[in-house]
Amino acid sequence: MSVALQLAGGVGLFLYAIKLMSEALQFIAGDRMRQLVGTLTRTPIRGVFVGIVVTILIQSSSGTTVMTVSFVNAGLMTLGQAIGVIMGANIGTTVTAQIIAFRIENMALPFIAIGVVLCLFGRSKRQRYAGNGIVGFGLLFLGMETMENATSFLAARQDFFAALSGFPLWGLLAGMALTMVVQSSAATIGLTMAMATKGLLTLDAAIPIILGDNIGTTITAVLASIGTNRSAKQAAAAHVLFNLIGSAIFLLFLPQYKSIVLATSDDIARQLANAHTLFNVVNTVIFLPFTQPFARLIQRLIPAEPVRVPEGPIYLDPKLLHASSAAAVRAVKDELMHMGSITLRMSAIVRTSYMTGTKGNGEQDEGTTSPFDELEEAVDAINAGISRYASEIWQKGLSGEVSTVLGCYVNASGDLERVGDHLENLMELCGEGAKSFSDAAEAELWDMYDTVEKALAAALDSVDKEDTSEADMVIIDLEQKIDWQEKTYRHNHIERLNRGECNPERGVVFIDILSNLERIGDHSNNIAGAANDIAALSIRRASSPRGQPSPRGASSRPREGK
Repeated sequence: MSVALQLAGGVGLFLYAIKLMSEALQFIAGDRMRQLVGTLTRTPIRGVFVGIVVTILIQSSSGTTVMTVSFVNAGLMTLGQAIGVIMGANIGTTVTAQIIAFRIENMALPFIAIGVVLCLFGRSKRQRYAGNGIVGFGLLFLGMETMENATSFLAARQDFFAALSGFPLWGLLAGMALTMVVQSSAATIGLTMAMATKGLLTLDAAIPIILGDNIGTTITAVLASIGTNRSAKQAAAAHVLFNLIGSAIFLLFLPQYKSIVLATSDDIARQLANAHTLFNVVNTVIFLPFTQPFARLIQRLIPAEPVRVPEGPIYLDPKLLHASSAAAVRAVKDELMHMGSITLRMSAIVRTSYMTGTKGNGEQDEGTTSPFDELEEAVDAINAGISRYASEIWQKGLSGEVSTVLGCYVNASGDLERVGDHLENLMELCGEGAKSFSDAAEAELWDMYDTVEKALAAALDSVDKEDTSEADMVIIDLEQKIDWQEKTYRHNHIERLNRGECNPERGVVFIDILSNLERIGDHSNNIAGAANDIAALSIRRASSPRGQPSPRGASSRPREGK
């Protein structure tokens, strides 16, 4: 019983060490991690690169594949792009095995001591997170040593391990089952290396276990795809088939594979780390030229479902909260852009309403909700969803850069929700539409409406692209133009009312319309200000020593809508 607890403790230390290293690396990477996660991988080769880097940063191929499945589910990635990222994730996860093969258990306690000093006495949050990472590095080797000591009692069961050596398929199944249970391929490989170092496993027995480990790790993607759309299920199936077919190929050429591994090192721990790396690199090289045919095969096995356009939150996947905070922040941005597209559709309906005088919704049965009202409810729901989701992200702990970016997205979401409210006001003020105004008033209405709609679209685009030129166009040019139009057209209209050229009742409505349009311009200005604040992070990081962000300036400070 005590041996089993010691083994479980060793595995626990190992997994906790990986968690500490992951959190430290993600925090230190900061905004670079968010930008990397947000990179759409147009080619499979770029996808492989992104998969490698992200997996090294989060220290989990499972986490990367969960993110990939979530992105495919949300429509941010095609299946072909996802396959490239999955290939890269498989390569990235081999770094952990290469690290623990250095066999520096004697340095574990010194690393922990240094890390604890940084954790307790570090002057900055970045230094304290670096301390956590160093503690994790030390615990990684301490966990390995604990597992090695715990497996010593198995020396009496050489018959069992001899059976694994004689029947590679049994080893493959054992590795697959163990990885499915512990939900970590790194832990399985670490345990395999610990047993091999103690002489319990020969290379003949250990290599099939590593192949099985690569199949077992796909269970995480399968679990992540439960309850998602067909595209996400296709991505999970691609991960399973990729590793399953690769393992079958390597089993067929096991003697040759073993000979190559033996030639790489005399140390069995390093041999197993190299075997793990070799499998994933060669498997990727084999599959990479056939990414698109492979994607088509998956699509035939799991046909796509009819496309539906949901009106509620579609990107705020709870699984991303556990996979990567940076990925979750990216999801908030994508949800914000989704919210923006709905708001622009609302604006188009309002425009149609004023052009036709029919409120743009057609005839509605009693008790039914109009298309405009459905969109307005969706905007409210998304805003509330972004606020809740962002709160959960902040609880995970973020670097100052990423936290600032997230705050900008949340503020922009609130501004978009207010834009939706003003569009709702405009819909209520529609009446008989623009035709109920004088020709001069109608011309002024459309002139200002065009400017406001242009400002809103440009503000959203500036956030999406983090483009300061578009943001400045909104803040410097369009916002001033909107203020001038509101003031001038209000004055012109009052003069028309005094001359008796306009209907007094509708004349008051015209003033309210101008006021609502001007407030939409204010909120567009705020959104563009958020884009400038986000872009300023990259500029400050590039100009600051050692990549440290300088104190936040007062650039593009948003103002309250009136």
